[in-house]
Amino acid sequence: MKDNYRIASYCHIKNNEISLNGALIFKGEGPFKTFIKMAYQHFAVDYPKFFKMDNLSKLAFMAGDVLLKHEKVSPEQEENIAIVFSNRASSLDTDRKHQESIQDVTAYYPSPAVFVYTLPNICIGEISIKYKLYSENSFFIFDAFNPDYLFEYSSSILDSGKAEKVLCGWVDFDEENYEAFIYLVSREGSFIHSTEEIKRLY
Repeated sequence: MKDNYRIASYCHIKNNEISLNGALIFKGEGPFKTFIKMAYQHFAVDYPKFFKMDNLSKLAFMAGDVLLKHEKVSPEQEENIAIVFSNRASSLDTDRKHQESIQDVTAYYPSPAVFVYTLPNICIGEISIKYKLYSENSFFIFDAFNPDYLFEYSSSILDSGKAEKVLCGWVDFDEENYEAFIYLVSREGSFIHSTEEIKRLY
């Protein structure tokens, strides 16, 4: 069954650039905060909750939004899409902010708005909320991008019938070092779904 699946599209965000299926579609400037705001405006995202998200969620949400819009996925038309993400730093960038807010015992005041993002899979929830995706989702922590595991896991989900498509990949944010590489696996697409092809696209 595994070789019946295809990669419909993929999105890569790194070094202030966003590419879709290998073609550069946006180039920003400045630190991540500036770049991601420019991207939000450029793609006319129109999702006010975006500005309350942590950096990891903003990164994942932007990559997911670009890809799912390209694939004409709409919140109005419920689709059975699972999400499987991975990274190296977990939610470390937000964990540091949370730690800073509680380490001073004289000014101890943990922020609920920060604390809610101290789990890496919250970024999956942000995409799921906008696109009304209620399928299976998982977030894995690896030392590096692990296409073998993502291939096997996403194929298993599709083989089992738990979802019709799987949005999966690598979404990592640690201070100003960030990268998102996500792709949509389905029955149809321009690219073969294989470990070798995922490595090549990455």
